[in-house]
Amino acid sequence: MAQKKFNIPKAEIPNFKQQVYTYANSFSTCLCLDSNATEAACGYDEYDFVVGIGTKATLKVEQTGNAFEQLKNFHAVHNGWLLGYLGYDLKNEVEKLQSNNPDGLGFPAMYFFVPEVLIRLKENSIFIDAQQPAEIFEAIKATSLSTQKEKKTFSFIPRVSKEKYLEKIHQTLNHIEEGDVYEMNVCMEYFAENVKIDPLHTYIDLQKISPVPFAAYAKFEDELFALCSSPERFIKKTGTKLISQPIKGTAKRGKDKNDDDAMKQHLFSSEKEMAENVMIVDLVRNDLARSCKTGTIKVEELFGIYSFPQVHQMISTITGTLRNDVHWADAIKNAFPMGSMTGAPKVKAMELIEKYEASRRGLFSGAIGYITPEGDFDFNVVIRSLLYHYTTQYLSYHVGGAITYDSVPEEEYNECILKASAIEQVGKGKI
Repeated sequence: MAQKKFNIPKAEIPNFKQQVYTYANSFSTCLCLDSNATEAACGYDEYDFVVGIGTKATLKVEQTGNAFEQLKNFHAVHNGWLLGYLGYDLKNEVEKLQSNNPDGLGFPAMYFFVPEVLIRLKENSIFIDAQQPAEIFEAIKATSLSTQKEKKTFSFIPRVSKEKYLEKIHQTLNHIEEGDVYEMNVCMEYFAENVKIDPLHTYIDLQKISPVPFAAYAKFEDELFALCSSPERFIKKTGTKLISQPIKGTAKRGKDKNDDDAMKQHLFSSEKEMAENVMIVDLVRNDLARSCKTGTIKVEELFGIYSFPQVHQMISTITGTLRNDVHWADAIKNAFPMGSMTGAPKVKAMELIEKYEASRRGLFSGAIGYITPEGDFDFNVVIRSLLYHYTTQYLSYHVGGAITYDSVPEEEYNECILKASAIEQVGKGKI
Protein backbone atom coordinates (compact mmCIF):
# COMPACT_ATOMS: atom_id res chain seq x y z
CA MET A 1 0.00 0.00 0.00
CA ALA A 2 1.03 3.57 -0.62
CA GLN A 3 0.61 6.33 1.94
CA LYS A 4 -0.28 9.93 1.28
CA LYS A 5 -0.86 12.88 3.58
CA PHE A 6 -3.66 15.38 3.08
CA ASN A 7 -4.38 18.57 4.98
CA ILE A 8 -7.83 20.06 5.34
CA PRO A 9 -9.03 23.15 7.23
CA LYS A 10 -9.86 22.39 10.84
CA ALA A 11 -13.42 23.63 10.35
CA GLU A 12 -14.02 20.92 7.73
CA ILE A 13 -12.91 18.01 9.92
CA PRO A 14 -16.31 17.22 11.53
CA ASN A 15 -17.98 16.96 8.12
CA PHE A 16 -15.07 14.95 6.70
CA LYS A 17 -15.32 12.46 9.58
CA GLN A 18 -19.02 11.99 8.90
CA GLN A 19 -18.18 11.33 5.25
CA VAL A 20 -15.59 8.75 6.34
CA TYR A 21 -18.19 7.00 8.50
CA THR A 22 -20.62 6.85 5.58
CA TYR A 23 -17.96 5.69 3.13
CA ALA A 24 -16.63 3.04 5.52
CA ASN A 25 -20.14 1.77 6.24
CA SER A 26 -20.60 0.93 2.55
CA PHE A 27 -18.11 -1.94 3.00
CA SER A 28 -18.97 -5.25 4.64
CA THR A 29 -16.31 -4.78 7.33
CA CYS A 30 -15.01 -1.57 8.86
CA LEU A 31 -13.85 -0.23 12.20
CA CYS A 32 -13.80 3.44 13.16
CA LEU A 33 -12.05 4.54 16.38
CA ASP A 34 -12.94 8.09 17.38
CA SER A 35 -11.73 10.34 20.21
CA ASN A 36 -14.59 12.76 19.40
CA ALA A 37 -12.18 15.67 19.89
CA THR A 38 -12.57 15.19 23.62
CA GLU A 39 -9.81 15.39 26.17
CA ALA A 40 -9.04 11.71 26.61
CA ALA A 41 -8.06 10.70 30.10
CA CYS A 42 -4.56 12.14 30.58
CA GLY A 43 -3.91 12.27 26.85
CA TYR A 44 -1.58 9.67 25.33
CA ASP A 45 -3.49 9.66 22.04
CA GLU A 46 -1.45 9.07 18.88
CA TYR A 47 -4.37 9.92 16.61
CA ASP A 48 -7.77 11.60 16.83
CA PHE A 49 -9.45 9.15 14.45
CA VAL A 50 -8.33 5.75 13.12
CA VAL A 51 -10.37 3.89 10.50
CA GLY A 52 -9.90 0.53 8.81
CA ILE A 53 -12.02 -0.18 5.73
CA GLY A 54 -12.39 -3.45 3.84
CA THR A 55 -10.37 -6.61 4.46
CA LYS A 56 -7.22 -7.93 2.83
CA ALA A 57 -7.00 -10.73 5.42
CA THR A 58 -9.03 -11.75 8.47
CA LEU A 59 -8.32 -13.54 11.74
CA LYS A 60 -11.58 -14.90 13.13
CA VAL A 61 -11.24 -17.04 16.26
CA GLU A 62 -14.50 -18.70 17.25
CA GLN A 63 -13.24 -20.68 20.25
CA THR A 64 -10.72 -19.79 22.92
CA GLY A 65 -7.62 -21.91 23.38
CA ASN A 66 -4.72 -20.43 21.44
CA ALA A 67 -6.17 -17.13 20.19
CA PHE A 68 -3.23 -15.00 21.33
CA GLU A 69 -0.77 -17.32 19.55
CA GLN A 70 -2.90 -17.04 16.41
CA LEU A 71 -2.79 -13.24 16.77
CA LYS A 72 1.03 -13.30 17.00
CA ASN A 73 1.29 -15.44 13.88
CA PHE A 74 -1.29 -13.40 11.95
CA HIS A 75 0.57 -10.18 12.73
CA ALA A 76 3.94 -11.71 11.79
CA VAL A 77 2.63 -12.96 8.44
CA HIS A 78 0.92 -9.75 7.40
CA ASN A 79 3.27 -7.26 9.10
CA GLY A 80 0.79 -4.43 8.80
CA TRP A 81 -1.92 -2.61 10.71
CA LEU A 82 -4.56 -4.78 12.36
CA LEU A 83 -7.91 -3.54 13.65
CA GLY A 84 -10.36 -5.56 15.69
CA TYR A 85 -11.31 -6.77 19.12
CA LEU A 86 -10.64 -9.11 22.01
CA GLY A 87 -13.79 -10.71 23.48
CA TYR A 88 -14.22 -11.15 27.23
CA ASP A 89 -14.30 -14.95 26.86
CA LEU A 90 -10.57 -14.96 26.07
CA LYS A 91 -10.31 -15.10 29.85
CA ASN A 92 -10.80 -18.84 29.41
CA GLU A 93 -7.39 -19.25 27.82
CA VAL A 94 -5.71 -16.77 30.15
CA GLU A 95 -6.98 -18.67 33.21
CA LYS A 96 -8.75 -21.99 33.81
CA LEU A 97 -12.26 -20.61 33.42
CA GLN A 98 -15.43 -21.34 31.46
CA SER A 99 -18.29 -19.44 29.83
CA ASN A 100 -21.56 -21.35 29.94
CA ASN A 101 -24.18 -18.61 30.18
CA PRO A 102 -26.52 -18.01 27.21
CA ASP A 103 -25.32 -15.73 24.42
CA GLY A 104 -27.82 -13.94 22.20
CA LEU A 105 -25.27 -12.35 19.86
CA GLY A 106 -22.56 -14.82 18.87
CA PHE A 107 -19.54 -12.57 18.45
CA PRO A 108 -16.38 -14.64 17.84
CA ALA A 109 -13.90 -14.70 20.71
CA MET A 110 -11.41 -12.64 18.69
CA TYR A 111 -11.59 -10.81 15.37
CA PHE A 112 -8.88 -8.81 13.59
CA PHE A 113 -8.49 -7.75 9.99
CA VAL A 114 -5.86 -6.19 7.74
CA PRO A 115 -7.65 -3.21 6.15
CA GLU A 116 -7.65 -2.42 2.45
CA VAL A 117 -7.78 1.25 3.40
CA LEU A 118 -6.32 2.78 6.57
CA ILE A 119 -7.19 6.35 7.53
CA ARG A 120 -5.60 8.23 10.40
CA LEU A 121 -6.40 11.77 11.48
CA LYS A 122 -4.24 13.96 13.73
CA GLU A 123 -5.37 17.54 14.14
CA ASN A 124 -5.95 18.63 10.51
CA SER A 125 -3.59 16.09 8.89
CA ILE A 126 -5.08 13.02 7.22
CA PHE A 127 -2.94 10.00 6.40
CA ILE A 128 -4.39 7.47 3.97
CA ASP A 129 -2.78 4.10 3.30
CA ALA A 130 -4.28 2.39 0.24
CA GLN A 131 -3.48 1.28 -3.28
CA GLN A 132 -4.63 4.67 -4.56
CA PRO A 133 -4.76 7.10 -1.59
CA ALA A 134 -5.66 10.14 -3.68
CA GLU A 135 -8.60 8.34 -5.26
CA ILE A 136 -9.84 7.26 -1.81
CA PHE A 137 -9.55 10.82 -0.51
CA GLU A 138 -11.58 12.17 -3.41
CA ALA A 139 -14.15 9.38 -3.08
CA ILE A 140 -14.65 10.24 0.58
CA LYS A 141 -14.98 13.96 -0.11
CA ALA A 142 -17.58 13.15 -2.78
CA THR A 143 -19.57 10.95 -0.41
CA SER A 144 -23.01 12.25 0.39
CA LEU A 145 -23.95 11.92 4.01
CA SER A 146 -26.64 9.29 4.30
CA THR A 147 -29.79 10.23 6.15
CA GLN A 148 -31.83 8.08 8.43
CA LYS A 149 -35.05 7.24 6.64
CA GLU A 150 -36.99 6.67 9.81
CA LYS A 151 -35.80 7.05 13.38
CA LYS A 152 -36.46 3.74 15.08
CA THR A 153 -37.33 3.58 18.75
CA PHE A 154 -36.82 0.47 20.80
CA SER A 155 -37.25 -0.57 24.39
CA PHE A 156 -35.12 -3.02 26.34
CA ILE A 157 -36.04 -5.92 28.56
CA PRO A 158 -33.83 -6.60 31.57
CA ARG A 159 -32.41 -10.11 31.60
CA VAL A 160 -32.90 -10.09 35.37
CA SER A 161 -35.33 -8.06 37.45
CA LYS A 162 -34.23 -5.27 39.73
CA GLU A 163 -35.00 -7.50 42.71
CA LYS A 164 -32.87 -10.29 41.27
CA TYR A 165 -29.97 -7.94 40.61
CA LEU A 166 -30.16 -6.61 44.17
CA GLU A 167 -30.12 -10.20 45.38
CA LYS A 168 -26.93 -10.83 43.38
CA ILE A 169 -25.32 -7.81 45.00
CA HIS A 170 -26.24 -9.14 48.45
CA GLN A 171 -24.70 -12.48 47.50
CA THR A 172 -21.56 -10.69 46.34
CA LEU A 173 -21.38 -8.80 49.64
CA ASN A 174 -21.52 -12.15 51.43
CA HIS A 175 -18.51 -13.31 49.42
CA ILE A 176 -16.71 -10.09 50.35
CA GLU A 177 -17.46 -10.61 54.05
CA GLU A 178 -16.20 -14.19 53.78
CA GLY A 179 -12.96 -13.00 52.19
CA ASP A 180 -13.46 -14.64 48.77
CA VAL A 181 -13.11 -11.30 46.98
CA TYR A 182 -12.79 -7.70 48.07
CA GLU A 183 -14.19 -6.16 44.89
CA MET A 184 -16.30 -7.63 42.09
CA ASN A 185 -17.99 -6.19 39.03
CA VAL A 186 -21.56 -7.46 38.69
CA CYS A 187 -23.32 -6.78 35.38
CA MET A 188 -26.72 -7.34 33.83
CA GLU A 189 -27.96 -7.45 30.27
CA TYR A 190 -30.76 -5.44 28.70
CA PHE A 191 -31.96 -6.74 25.33
CA ALA A 192 -34.48 -6.24 22.55
CA GLU A 193 -35.55 -8.85 20.03
CA ASN A 194 -36.83 -8.49 16.46
CA VAL A 195 -35.55 -4.92 16.26
CA LYS A 196 -34.46 -3.49 12.93
CA ILE A 197 -32.15 -0.53 13.40
CA ASP A 198 -29.83 1.52 11.25
CA PRO A 199 -26.55 0.76 13.07
CA LEU A 200 -24.55 3.72 11.78
CA HIS A 201 -27.20 6.33 12.51
CA THR A 202 -27.93 4.77 15.90
CA TYR A 203 -24.22 5.08 16.68
CA ILE A 204 -24.15 8.70 15.48
CA ASP A 205 -27.13 9.47 17.71
CA LEU A 206 -25.31 7.87 20.63
CA GLN A 207 -22.24 10.01 20.00
CA LYS A 208 -24.36 13.16 19.88
CA ILE A 209 -25.62 12.40 23.38
CA SER A 210 -22.39 10.98 24.74
CA PRO A 211 -19.18 12.00 22.90
CA VAL A 212 -16.38 10.03 24.53
CA PRO A 213 -12.63 9.56 23.94
CA PHE A 214 -12.76 5.84 23.11
CA ALA A 215 -15.77 5.55 20.83
CA ALA A 216 -15.89 2.82 18.19
CA TYR A 217 -18.16 1.93 15.31
CA ALA A 218 -17.53 -1.65 14.20
CA LYS A 219 -19.16 -3.61 11.39
CA PHE A 220 -18.09 -7.19 10.79
CA GLU A 221 -19.11 -9.09 7.66
CA ASP A 222 -22.39 -7.17 7.26
CA GLU A 223 -23.78 -8.96 10.32
CA LEU A 224 -22.25 -8.06 13.69
CA PHE A 225 -22.14 -4.46 14.90
CA ALA A 226 -20.65 -2.75 17.93
CA LEU A 227 -21.80 0.79 18.69
CA CYS A 228 -19.37 1.66 21.41
CA SER A 229 -19.46 4.80 23.56
CA SER A 230 -16.63 3.99 25.92
CA PRO A 231 -14.87 6.54 28.14
CA GLU A 232 -12.17 4.06 29.21
CA ARG A 233 -8.78 2.96 27.91
CA PHE A 234 -7.78 -0.63 28.70
CA ILE A 235 -4.15 -0.71 27.63
CA LYS A 236 -1.84 1.08 25.23
CA LYS A 237 1.72 0.41 24.10
CA THR A 238 4.01 3.03 22.59
CA GLY A 239 7.54 1.77 22.09
CA THR A 240 8.36 0.09 25.38
CA LYS A 241 5.83 2.08 27.44
CA LEU A 242 2.61 0.42 28.62
CA ILE A 243 -0.28 2.57 29.82
CA SER A 244 -3.52 1.53 31.52
CA GLN A 245 -6.26 3.90 32.70
CA PRO A 246 -8.93 2.12 34.74
CA ILE A 247 -12.17 3.85 35.66
CA LYS A 248 -13.65 3.21 39.07
CA GLY A 249 -15.88 5.81 40.66
CA THR A 250 -18.98 7.45 39.17
CA ALA A 251 -21.09 10.50 40.00
CA LYS A 252 -23.98 12.06 38.12
CA ARG A 253 -23.75 15.51 36.54
CA GLY A 254 -25.26 18.44 38.39
CA LYS A 255 -28.22 20.59 37.44
CA ASP A 256 -26.06 23.74 37.22
CA LYS A 257 -22.37 24.65 37.61
CA ASN A 258 -22.44 24.90 41.40
CA ASP A 259 -24.29 21.59 41.70
CA ASP A 260 -21.96 20.01 39.15
CA ASP A 261 -18.86 21.19 41.02
CA ALA A 262 -20.32 19.79 44.23
CA MET A 263 -20.87 16.42 42.54
CA LYS A 264 -17.25 16.37 41.39
CA GLN A 265 -15.98 17.27 44.83
CA HIS A 266 -18.13 14.61 46.45
CA LEU A 267 -16.71 12.01 44.05
CA PHE A 268 -13.15 13.15 44.68
CA SER A 269 -13.57 13.01 48.47
CA SER A 270 -15.64 9.81 48.65
CA GLU A 271 -13.78 7.21 50.70
CA LYS A 272 -15.86 4.45 49.09
CA GLU A 273 -15.07 5.55 45.54
CA MET A 274 -11.39 6.06 46.33
CA ALA A 275 -11.17 2.63 47.93
CA GLU A 276 -12.88 1.12 44.89
CA ASN A 277 -10.44 2.89 42.57
CA VAL A 278 -7.26 2.08 44.47
CA MET A 279 -8.15 -1.63 44.64
CA ILE A 280 -8.20 -1.76 40.85
CA VAL A 281 -5.07 0.39 40.61
CA ASP A 282 -3.27 -2.21 42.71
CA LEU A 283 -4.65 -4.99 40.51
CA VAL A 284 -3.51 -3.20 37.33
CA ARG A 285 -0.07 -2.62 38.83
CA ASN A 286 0.14 -6.34 39.45
CA ASP A 287 -1.05 -7.13 35.89
CA LEU A 288 1.51 -4.78 34.33
CA ALA A 289 4.26 -6.14 36.58
CA ARG A 290 3.91 -9.47 34.78
CA SER A 291 5.21 -7.76 31.62
CA CYS A 292 7.26 -4.80 32.81
CA LYS A 293 10.78 -4.23 34.10
CA THR A 294 11.14 -4.26 37.88
CA GLY A 295 10.83 -0.81 39.39
CA THR A 296 9.21 0.83 36.35
CA ILE A 297 5.55 0.60 37.39
CA LYS A 298 4.29 4.09 38.26
CA VAL A 299 0.91 5.56 39.14
CA GLU A 300 1.12 8.75 37.10
CA GLU A 301 -2.28 9.99 38.26
CA LEU A 302 -4.42 8.72 41.12
CA PHE A 303 -8.10 9.65 41.46
CA GLY A 304 -8.26 12.00 38.47
CA ILE A 305 -11.78 13.37 37.97
CA TYR A 306 -12.94 13.62 34.37
CA SER A 307 -16.33 14.85 33.19
CA PHE A 308 -18.52 13.33 30.48
CA PRO A 309 -22.00 14.39 29.36
CA GLN A 310 -23.87 12.01 31.69
CA VAL A 311 -21.36 11.36 34.47
CA HIS A 312 -18.16 12.34 36.24
CA GLN A 313 -15.61 9.52 36.43
CA MET A 314 -12.63 8.80 38.65
CA ILE A 315 -9.73 7.67 36.46
CA SER A 316 -6.22 6.64 37.43
CA THR A 317 -3.23 6.17 35.13
CA ILE A 318 -0.63 3.44 35.59
CA THR A 319 2.45 3.02 33.37
CA GLY A 320 5.41 0.68 33.09
CA THR A 321 8.30 -0.26 30.80
CA LEU A 322 7.93 -3.50 28.84
CA ARG A 323 10.64 -6.12 29.38
CA ASN A 324 12.70 -7.07 26.35
CA ASP A 325 11.70 -10.73 26.63
CA VAL A 326 7.93 -10.08 26.59
CA HIS A 327 6.10 -10.19 23.25
CA TRP A 328 3.64 -7.33 22.74
CA ALA A 329 0.74 -9.82 22.46
CA ASP A 330 1.71 -11.34 25.81
CA ALA A 331 1.61 -7.86 27.36
CA ILE A 332 -2.07 -7.72 26.38
CA LYS A 333 -2.71 -11.29 27.50
CA ASN A 334 -1.03 -10.71 30.88
CA ALA A 335 -3.42 -7.84 31.61
CA PHE A 336 -6.57 -9.34 30.11
CA PRO A 337 -9.39 -9.00 30.92
CA MET A 338 -9.22 -5.58 32.51
CA GLY A 339 -9.46 -5.36 36.29
CA SER A 340 -12.05 -2.59 36.18
CA MET A 341 -14.56 -5.06 34.71
CA THR A 342 -13.68 -8.08 36.83
CA GLY A 343 -12.56 -7.45 40.40
CA ALA A 344 -9.96 -8.62 42.86
CA PRO A 345 -8.63 -11.18 43.29
CA LYS A 346 -9.22 -11.35 39.56
CA VAL A 347 -9.59 -15.09 38.98
CA LYS A 348 -12.00 -15.65 41.87
CA ALA A 349 -14.00 -12.60 40.80
CA MET A 350 -14.34 -14.02 37.27
CA GLU A 351 -15.47 -17.38 38.65
CA LEU A 352 -18.20 -15.65 40.66
CA ILE A 353 -19.17 -13.41 37.74
CA GLU A 354 -19.85 -16.54 35.69
CA LYS A 355 -21.92 -17.93 38.55
CA TYR A 356 -24.09 -14.89 39.24
CA GLU A 357 -24.55 -13.21 35.86
CA ALA A 358 -27.40 -14.47 33.69
CA SER A 359 -25.90 -14.00 30.21
CA ARG A 360 -22.53 -14.27 28.54
CA ARG A 361 -20.63 -11.02 28.19
CA GLY A 362 -19.12 -11.80 24.80
CA LEU A 363 -17.68 -8.59 23.36
CA PHE A 364 -18.89 -6.57 26.37
CA SER A 365 -15.94 -6.02 28.78
CA GLY A 366 -13.64 -6.98 25.98
CA ALA A 367 -11.52 -4.47 24.09
CA ILE A 368 -11.63 -2.81 20.65
CA GLY A 369 -8.58 -1.21 19.10
CA TYR A 370 -5.64 -1.37 16.73
CA ILE A 371 -2.17 -2.90 16.46
CA THR A 372 0.58 -1.26 14.38
CA PRO A 373 3.22 -3.02 12.26
CA GLU A 374 5.72 -2.33 15.06
CA GLY A 375 3.53 -4.04 17.67
CA ASP A 376 2.28 -0.86 19.32
CA PHE A 377 -1.41 -0.90 20.19
CA ASP A 378 -4.27 0.96 21.82
CA PHE A 379 -7.43 -0.72 23.15
CA ASN A 380 -10.53 0.60 24.87
CA VAL A 381 -12.84 -1.13 27.33
CA VAL A 382 -16.11 -2.17 25.71
CA ILE A 383 -18.65 -0.58 28.03
CA ARG A 384 -21.71 1.64 27.43
CA SER A 385 -22.11 -0.06 24.10
CA LEU A 386 -24.92 -1.39 21.95
CA LEU A 387 -24.20 -4.75 20.31
CA TYR A 388 -26.34 -5.85 17.38
CA HIS A 389 -26.81 -8.94 15.23
CA TYR A 390 -28.23 -7.71 11.94
CA THR A 391 -29.65 -11.06 10.80
CA THR A 392 -31.38 -12.13 14.01
CA GLN A 393 -32.22 -8.51 14.90
CA TYR A 394 -31.05 -9.02 18.47
CA LEU A 395 -29.94 -5.83 20.21
CA SER A 396 -28.21 -5.80 23.57
CA TYR A 397 -26.24 -3.83 26.11
CA HIS A 398 -24.74 -4.70 29.48
CA VAL A 399 -24.23 -2.44 32.45
CA GLY A 400 -22.83 -3.02 35.91
CA GLY A 401 -20.75 -1.73 38.75
CA ALA A 402 -18.03 -2.66 41.18
CA ILE A 403 -19.26 -4.04 44.48
CA THR A 404 -17.12 -3.44 47.57
CA TYR A 405 -17.65 -3.89 51.30
CA ASP A 406 -19.29 -0.45 51.60
CA SER A 407 -21.65 -0.91 48.66
CA VAL A 408 -25.34 -0.19 49.16
CA PRO A 409 -27.28 -2.43 46.74
CA GLU A 410 -29.95 0.14 45.85
CA GLU A 411 -27.28 2.78 45.13
CA GLU A 412 -25.34 0.33 42.95
CA TYR A 413 -28.48 -0.38 40.92
CA ASN A 414 -29.12 3.36 40.49
CA GLU A 415 -25.54 3.83 39.28
CA CYS A 416 -26.19 1.19 36.59
CA ILE A 417 -29.26 3.11 35.42
CA LEU A 418 -27.19 6.31 35.28
CA LYS A 419 -24.47 4.67 33.18
CA ALA A 420 -27.07 3.36 30.74
CA SER A 421 -28.91 6.68 30.39
CA ALA A 422 -27.36 7.66 27.03
CA ILE A 423 -28.26 4.31 25.45
CA GLU A 424 -31.79 4.49 26.82
CA GLN A 425 -32.21 8.01 25.44
CA VAL A 426 -31.20 6.79 21.98
CA GLY A 427 -33.69 3.94 22.23
CA LYS A 428 -36.46 6.36 23.05
CA GLY A 429 -35.50 8.74 20.25
CA LYS A 430 -34.56 11.52 22.66
CA ILE A 431 -31.71 13.05 20.66
